[in-house]
Amino acid sequence: MALFFDPDARDRSMERRHLYALYEVWYTAIDFGAATCFVIGSVLFFSAASQTAATWFFLIGSILFAAKPTLRLVRELHYLRLGDIETLARRQDPL
Repeated sequence: MALFFDPDARDRSMERRHLYALYEVWYTAIDFGAATCFVIGSVLFFSAASQTAATWFFLIGSILFAAKPTLRLVRELHYLRLGDIETLARRQDPL
């Protein structure tokens, strides 16, 4: 869909560059949190007594991984709110 996920969108203004950087920091933090949960969950599975906790860490890690594409979509919607709707609409016009 040409309307979203334009790789040049982040370079259209200083505000967009700042926004892009902010979302990338959050994206990386979510990625790191998810990976950490999976490592902790894996270690906890070595003991039968901690398998319930391990399952919770895996669930939290999975939710964090699901949050990543959600964050990307939220960023694109944020770009739309910045008022570039006309340019986006022109991209949808057939040639």
